Amino acid sequence: MKKMIALVVIAFAAIISFAQMPEKFVKAMEAKMAAVDSTSTADGWIELANSFERIAEAEKNQWLPYYYAALSNVMAGYMLGGANAMGGNADKTDPMADKAEKLLNKAEEMAKDNSEIYAVKKMIATLRMMGDPMNRYMTYGPEAAAALEKAKTLNPDNPRVYILEGQDKFYTPEQFGGSREEAKKLFEKARQLFDTFRPESSIHPNWGKGQVQYFLSQM
Repeated sequence: MKKMIALVVIAFAAIISFAQMPEKFVKAMEAKMAAVDSTSTADGWIELANSFERIAEAEKNQWLPYYYAALSNVMAGYMLGGANAMGGNADKTDPMADKAEKLLNKAEEMAKDNSEIYAVKKMIATLRMMGDPMNRYMTYGPEAAAALEKAKTLNPDNPRVYILEGQDKFYTPEQFGGSREEAKKLFEKARQLFDTFRPESSIHPNWGKGQVQYFLSQM
């Protein structure tokens, strides 16, 4: 009964929060949401990041455009650095990580203790590590792991947490703790969570289904 009441309260709060968003802002965000799950090039992500940043500058009291701008810059950084190559392209990846962190800090000022924000913090730490993996692993490896664990603690039903955890297992060599079998289980868990996950609104984070399908197709 208590759980039911809590869910009703959360849903009611989400409805109120969404109703308070300016209609123009919501429509501007909705116009860009499909691209979050379909963009596949560095240039495309950079363009999307710029679009979200323009919305953020027009609506400085909304955390979501800052969040999406940060996410888009991280994804662009992954593309520029080679998402699974760990190739040491710090000159390309560090500027993207710096910009993403600056934007995410603005989002966090308005949305404390948010699982989605900590998931992107994990992604930023991973991007920094990609710039020089041999020398940065001891710094950014634990930072990424801590951010991911915080994201899971804040919302254990967030499917993006398990996507990121699965990617780590997928790309890490077995001698260093990687496992395709464990990755598959994590991606399957993310897929199951997507079946029941409901974003707070049409513009709250709901990305990742395409990534889950891709990685499961690789198993």
